[in-house]
This record gives sequence, structure tokens and C-alpha cells, in this order.
Amino acid sequence: MRQRRYADQTIKTYTSMLEVFLDYFPEKDIKDIRIRDIEEFNYYYVIGKGLSASYQNQMINSIKLFYMKMLGINFALKELERPRKGNYLPKVLSKEEVSTVLGSIKNIKHKAILSLIYSAGLRRNELVNLQIDDIDSKRMLIRINNSKGAKDRIVGLSKNVLILLRGYYQLYKPKHYLFEGQKGGRYSGTSINLIFQRARQRSGVTTEGGVHMLRHSYATHLHESGYDIRIIQELLGHKSSKTTEIYTHISTRTIQKVISPFDDI
Repeated sequence: MRQRRYADQTIKTYTSMLEVFLDYFPEKDIKDIRIRDIEEFNYYYVIGKGLSASYQNQMINSIKLFYMKMLGINFALKELERPRKGNYLPKVLSKEEVSTVLGSIKNIKHKAILSLIYSAGLRRNELVNLQIDDIDSKRMLIRINNSKGAKDRIVGLSKNVLILLRGYYQLYKPKHYLFEGQKGGRYSGTSINLIFQRARQRSGVTTEGGVHMLRHSYATHLHESGYDIRIIQELLGHKSSKTTEIYTHISTRTIQKVISPFDDI
């Protein structure tokens, strides 16, 4: 998977899922597992335990990839029951709520982390992989390397975030990665989510969700400001515009202009 440039988080997820799958058949050799065994596991373990549709799809994909690439066995998993895709809208914060959350943070490193995520619409994994040289302060750009789908992209650097980053850099002096742990190396993605949760609770913002809400909020606020969906797609690094179009449903810019017929009565 590393040779095919899968993201570290994807490798970790697929590996842990394969361990769960193989532990389900403790007395069977890997090569002796058949499609009916996978169907049984899917029905009794995944569906039976009420695990999420996302988990089920990831599990099926990890099994398929493992057997195809490692053992040369191509299971006909197209026939395997998969969950119907739900039409879920991601949660977002208003600009005022984002400002309140960020304003509640006193630690400059923590504030810089969350501010950068929101200001550029970064995924958590993209943030922890940023290196110092990826910040181009002359051209006011950020280079994101080997992101989801093994793609590179360029996004804009906020002038206010640059000021914040310079203050952070003078204080912490990271050596390689833009944000490093106490012992060096990449900063922990789990810690980033914890920083966000504590800031959200401290600020009194009641909308529940992970740090990925900042990315959703960034995209929604761009759309509400009138930016074209294709520009937002490029900034977010989405392969398909259909993925980006979800933000047209979240944006309230047009909805708020609709006058209810009740008001004409």
C-alpha cells in the first residue's frame, strides 16, 4: 500500500480491519476463506453488530484489496450486500462560531493549528504532514503533498494566519514539520481533535463534531461568499465535483432569501 502511495491513515484503517476480519476465522487458513465466509462475516458481524455503513464499505474494500493484491484472488464482492449511501449533510459552524472557538484558545501553537485548518480547508492528515518549506510566504501559498488520492495541490495562505505562524515559529522553532510533537516528528492527529473539542466546549459552541467541521465550514463559507463550486472543488482537492456539491445544500445564502408564502398571508 505504501508503494501505491496510500495515505498513512488509510493503511492503518485497512490493517486494523483486516485483523478484525481474520480474527473472525481463527481456525481457517487465509487461503481457505471463501466468498460464503465473507458473506457470513458481513451479515453476522458487520450488519449484526449494527456497525456504520462507512465501516462496512471500508471493510469490504480492505478485504478485496488484500486478497487481490497479496494472494491474487479476485472475489466477486460486487455481489456482496453493501449499504445504501445515505444523503447526510455535514455539520458546519457559522463564521461567528469559528471566531468564538479560535478566540478561546490561548496557546499560540494550538491556535495556529486550528486557524490554518480553517483558513485553507485542510484535512487533519494534511496539516500534520505539512513541512516548513511547504509554506511559501512570498507567493502566499501552501503546498499540500501526497494528499488523499495521492494528489498534490496548492491553496492560498491567509495573511492573518501568516502573522500567527510567524509568532508561533519564533516561539517553538520547529525543525522539519511545521507542527511537531514534544519529542519531534509529526504532531498527533488525535491531539488536534482534542484541541478542537476543548476549544469548542470552552467557547460554549454547542454544535457537536470533530475538527473536520472546520474544513466543512471553510467550504460552506466560500460558497456563501459567492465562489464558484469548481474553484472550491480545486481548493478542497476533490476528485469529483459531486463531492463538492454537498456544500450547495448546506449553504444558507440562497435559502435565506426565499420568502415563505406564510409571510404573504
